[in-house]
Amino acid sequence: MAYRIGIDVGGTFTDFLLTSEEGSSEIYKVLSTPDDPSIGLMNGLSEMAKARTTSLGEFIKNVQTIVHGTTVTTNAVLTRKGAKTGLLTTKGLRDALEMRRGIREEQYNNRYTNVEPLVPRYLRFPVEERLDYKGDTVTALKKSDVSDAVKLFKKEGVEAIAICFMNSFADDEHESVAAKIIQEKFPDTYLTVSSEFLPSIRFYDRISTTVLNSYVGPILKRYLTSLLEKLKSAGFKGVLLIMQSNGGVVSPQVAMEKAAATLLSGPAAGPVAGIEYTSVQGYDDCLTIDMGGTSFDAALIKERTPLVTTEGEINRLRLALPMLGIVTIGAGGGSIGWVDEGGLLRMGPQSAGSKPGPACYDLGGELPTCTDADLLLGYLDKDFFAGGKIPLNYDRAVKSIKEKIAEPLGIDVIEAASGMYRVINVNMASGVREVSVKRGHDPREFPLVVAGGAGPVHACMIALELEIPVMIVPKESSIFCAAGMLMSNLKHNFVRTYSTFFNRIDAKRFRSLFREMEKEATELLKSENIPEDSIQHIYSLDMRYVKQYHEVNVEVTREELDRGDFESMTGKFHPEHNRLYGYSLEEEGTQIELINLRLSSIGKTTKPKFREEEYDQENPSQAFKKKRKVYLPQKKAFEEVPVYGGHKLRYGNKVKGPAIIEQVNTTTFVTPEYNVLCDKFGSYTMYLKEKEKEIKEKIGLSE
Repeated sequence: MAYRIGIDVGGTFTDFLLTSEEGSSEIYKVLSTPDDPSIGLMNGLSEMAKARTTSLGEFIKNVQTIVHGTTVTTNAVLTRKGAKTGLLTTKGLRDALEMRRGIREEQYNNRYTNVEPLVPRYLRFPVEERLDYKGDTVTALKKSDVSDAVKLFKKEGVEAIAICFMNSFADDEHESVAAKIIQEKFPDTYLTVSSEFLPSIRFYDRISTTVLNSYVGPILKRYLTSLLEKLKSAGFKGVLLIMQSNGGVVSPQVAMEKAAATLLSGPAAGPVAGIEYTSVQGYDDCLTIDMGGTSFDAALIKERTPLVTTEGEINRLRLALPMLGIVTIGAGGGSIGWVDEGGLLRMGPQSAGSKPGPACYDLGGELPTCTDADLLLGYLDKDFFAGGKIPLNYDRAVKSIKEKIAEPLGIDVIEAASGMYRVINVNMASGVREVSVKRGHDPREFPLVVAGGAGPVHACMIALELEIPVMIVPKESSIFCAAGMLMSNLKHNFVRTYSTFFNRIDAKRFRSLFREMEKEATELLKSENIPEDSIQHIYSLDMRYVKQYHEVNVEVTREELDRGDFESMTGKFHPEHNRLYGYSLEEEGTQIELINLRLSSIGKTTKPKFREEEYDQENPSQAFKKKRKVYLPQKKAFEEVPVYGGHKLRYGNKVKGPAIIEQVNTTTFVTPEYNVLCDKFGSYTMYLKEKEKEIKEKIGLSE
């Protein structure tokens, strides 16, 4: 039997989704191994083999594809443990990494210092050269400066080098010559050249992104090389793909060259999965939330397309590569509860992670976490957590919350636990507002796709906070991003700067730049074994009103490009600007400026099939396990509620809230305001009780 595996390495757990060619799927979770994530990955593969009573070697021979989301590069930046990096830049611009764009992040905080650059000043080597904005040479490249830089970098033990010259996006000759000198004199170093990696306007954005790529490149290269060797030793002969921040996947070789494209690779699979799980119910839009052990991710999908940004940051460092517009906050099952100096209860962003973990894990953790509170409130079963693999210590959870939260606040333990539950729910609701309300969307108009091992425990309260009437909890919610990885296509992004007014545009040059990107994209995807008939190109333009600071990205069609229909293209700009910023200057006749041409090229891959179940019945009695006392936040009291086994629920079953639905890898808490209907794909649709007729029609249960 042939298998495909999606793997998401998180801060606490490493998640696996194993799918077969028949359409069946299985979920696996193992504790992450932060010191070497590949150990946890191989442990998960060994568990799969063990479950089939076979050796890892025999099992892995049948694995066709592994899609892997990695946090290796993310952690390197967050912990400042990337490669020792040197920078070559134009003389006079050595301090651009510190000067940035001259904008203080906290405008009214005079004590807020700039983020420390990844490259110290003594490793930023100024090179005599200069191009003007058109790419014409003002000062010729002084090759001896490049040679001197190599001597310094060798002496200092530099592992990676970044090259970023002023205006090199307009002409790459100077950077190309410098790169050749470095490759000849220092062939073993990891090298990123900005004119190849990100040939676009805005010097700080380009230099920061180029440096980030070199800073994390050697780390990812070592990790992937080691992982490939381990998989090869185990007998793996299939295809390994790596998840990118833009929601697509690439080969390990491309990932090693464009390491910065993986800086947010894990969360990026969530919106991809959200599209698939909602589209089978007929939705085009949705919000996705993913609450794991360490973090909470929220994203918005409109017309089956996730929002994309090219103005991202990681640890306050600018990353100008296209990435999905995901808001991440420190809110997860391991988020630590604490009382601040003003006597207020806080949750996170610090996390207990997998080591030592929450106090109730009984692995040495002593600080109270979200999971400890959930246990005290009855949402988790101490004997069934992770299917019984991780028995929870109730007394340790009580002791931790009592000493660290209840006593300092002068309240009882249950009141403290319910306060922790309430605070983290409000924090997560604020995260959802960031991706919806602040971007001009009403969250009440979107179904909420709930994921992560901890997500379904908190979903109803988040939805009530935001007045969201409908939620979908996928069958694979606990390994949502791992599932999304198997649903992802190969994807590459390209950009060319062409700064001009639309009334002065050179149509021939405009089209030739797109053709140049298309050719590069097609060759790259073909090298990754994608046939030409499975390649799709998506075209867009960065535009702005003249003298404006920010651009708006607008998608255009191939037909508009071929016709040179610039009036149609600019006509799309005004309403999009109005949606994002609340005004349009169309009637004033303000000129529109073109800044960048962008191409997103997709190589379509084979997706796992959704298995449809036969209709069972409305009565879920066959899944009933027992009753247990659960804290109901709205009533501020415990009440006995039915507990159902999620693996026994079938299509058409209806669970009335309040209730608990237990699965091996997650628990769903249904508050009194909601009911649950199981759809034909095994997902739970939670809805406000007055919405029942509408939901039944949506999932094919209308009478």
